[in-house]
Parts: sequence; structure tokens; C-alpha cells
Amino acid sequence: MSDFRECRYTAQDGLSLYYRDYGDADAPATPVLCLAGLTRNARDFHRLALRLAAGRRVLCPDYRGRGRSDYDPDSANYRPETYLNDIRHLLAATGAHRVVVIGTSMGGLLAMAMGAAMPTALAGVILNDVGPEVEASGIERILAYIGADRPHPDWDSAAADLKTMFPHLSLSSDDEWRAAARATWREGADGTLHVDWDVKLVEALRNGPPPPDLWPMFRSLAPFPTLAIRGALSDVLSAATFEKMAAMRPGL
Repeated sequence: MSDFRECRYTAQDGLSLYYRDYGDADAPATPVLCLAGLTRNARDFHRLALRLAAGRRVLCPDYRGRGRSDYDPDSANYRPETYLNDIRHLLAATGAHRVVVIGTSMGGLLAMAMGAAMPTALAGVILNDVGPEVEASGIERILAYIGADRPHPDWDSAAADLKTMFPHLSLSSDDEWRAAARATWREGADGTLHVDWDVKLVEALRNGPPPPDLWPMFRSLAPFPTLAIRGALSDVLSAATFEKMAAMRPGL
């Protein structure tokens, strides 16, 4: 038996979206919803999901334009509002009406948005290396690599490239780097490895409206148990913003 169920659901505009479903769907514990970073996908959470699935259900979706989900023919739809609608449909399709959200990077921003837009769906939140202010240096680094394919002939080549892209990842063995590469690239019909996201994601980011003030969204999490984690070398969440979050939210 597989460690997880591979499932699909249909979004409001007809796109077919993919998610992994771990654990017992009828487990009494509150389900966990794992929301990945901007270009990432469900595979990032595999080891964590296996641990949590011992006593609860864990849902790990691929956003539209990532992993095994359909790519959107209109890149303007790669917006947080669309992702929130997709999340609403996922929770309805799975019957998981109240969840603890683990959000990494953009996934954490979506968790904060859920606090404002769909608070009854939240039981708790873990913000992984993200906060209400995203550092400009981190944004520019992300925009620099997401808008172009990085093809490779094999997994060793892809893993070597990943080391240059993310030199500070805490991966200690060649096997771990190759596993991370397999969560970043996919094998195309041409036999070459291609990045596992729609490179048109960058168009929505560069051409869309400026991001809103995110502090009200962070404050919307006040009713819920919230944990915040910062990577020591993060260029997305600064130490100053992290401290401001703690000062604003007693018990964080």
C-alpha cells in the first residue's frame, strides 16, 4: 500500500489540480494542510507528512502551474486570490473543513490570507520562514530564477545546479540533494529534466499590482495558535521583522 493517496479535484475554472492525501481521512485529530513555497510542490512535505500521518490526515496540494497540477493558460491567474479559491475547493472536496496550516514562504502568506478571508477554516498556523514583510533581496533572488527553465540531462546534473541555487540548504548527502532535485525538476517528453513549474509564474508577479500591506493579515491570526520559524540565513524574513511579529503577537 502506498504511503499516500494521489488525488485530483477540479478548480472553479475547470483546471485539474493534484494533491497528496496522507493518513486516515477519518482520524479524529485536526487535519493538516501543507502549503508550499512559490515554485514548490507537495513533494517538499513528504517526510513531514509521513510523521504526522501516524495520527491525523495530511493534505499536500500542488498549486496550479506546479507539479502535477494543470498549468493555467492565463498567467494572470497566478495570483493569491486564485490560490485561495483553489484551497477553498480542496477543503470542500476533501471534507476537511477546519485545518492546521503549515505554510512555507508563499504558503505562509496564504495561511495569513486564510485568517482574513476564511477564518472558520483555521485551527492553527505554522509560518515557516515568512512574515508580513518580505525582504526585497529575497524577492529579487526568487524572480531571477523562476522565469526561465533550467534543463539538465540527468539527476546528478540537476542536483549540482540546485547546490548553486540554494547553497545554504541543510542537505548533507548526495542522496538528499538528488531527492531535493527530484522535487524541483521533472522529466519531459524529450527525456530532459525541466523545472517543475510554469515559468510564466513570473509574469503575474512582475505585471500584477503591488502587494498589499500584509500586517493586517498577520493580525488576523490572533485567534489561532501560531508558530513562527525563521531560517538563520533567511533573505526572505529578516530578524527585525521576526522580532516585530513576536512583539505584536504575545504567545507567538
